Amino acid sequence: MKRQLRSFKQSLGGVKASALVPLIAFIYVGMIIILPALQVVAGALAKGLQPFLDNFQSEELRSAVLLTLRCTLIAVPANTIFGLAAATAIARRQFPGKALMLSVIDLPFSISPVVVGLMLVLLYSPTNGLFGDVVNSLGWKIIFSWPGMALATIMVTFPFMAREVIPLLEEEGWDQEEAARTLGASNWQVFWKVTLPSVRWAVLYGLILTTARALGEFGAVSVVSGNIAGQTQTLPLFVEDAYKQYQTELAYGAALVLGGVAIVSLLLKLLVEQFLGGIKENEPFN
Repeated sequence: MKRQLRSFKQSLGGVKASALVPLIAFIYVGMIIILPALQVVAGALAKGLQPFLDNFQSEELRSAVLLTLRCTLIAVPANTIFGLAAATAIARRQFPGKALMLSVIDLPFSISPVVVGLMLVLLYSPTNGLFGDVVNSLGWKIIFSWPGMALATIMVTFPFMAREVIPLLEEEGWDQEEAARTLGASNWQVFWKVTLPSVRWAVLYGLILTTARALGEFGAVSVVSGNIAGQTQTLPLFVEDAYKQYQTELAYGAALVLGGVAIVSLLLKLLVEQFLGGIKENEPFN
């Protein structure tokens, strides 16, 4: 009887321990993410739906949205092309400096975005930048203008596409590509007909992550933009500036837009993950 009671207590303790870990995780996530997100929603809709919609009549807010979309529409295609090229080269070629290229691709993960913005200022500043004379002679304006903001967005987002495609290319191997070449296909035909279709879902996954990161970029863009309202102010910068100017409803409304974009990106990410998981489960065992 004592032995049965002891085993029951041990099993009860195991159940408590197994339930405690997820409970701590839920509490942590709730305190760090869910409660602040709910506070943003409550602040944006505190005066009702119509005042929230009226906030979007602000010219500065619309300018920030358009500039954010411009930087994103530049950064995402640029990093898609670079990511596919880099992933193909790393997974299919052996060349000097391959390890260095992998390290450079991961560099934005390890340094602050503010440092990225500072690097661009040191390069392209018209007064004391390394290429300042070239910029002035060509009449370009990069720093404190949208080209510098687009460059900053490209730099902080370029690892996502390459890092999603490289593992899948290495897992797939190159047997099908070699077979296509033996049948007379050119390198471009192999890429478009064999390589790209085999990694299309990884490319979509990378597109979602790159877009979400580009829309929410703050640190690097804040350094190179000058944060001029209505001119060089993206949506994240607009949220900060509106809150500092005590325009809390406007700041919460803009933040809610960014939060909605984040939720849509998360849902798309989960759908792609589930679809990829379903494909792998349905693959025949070789």
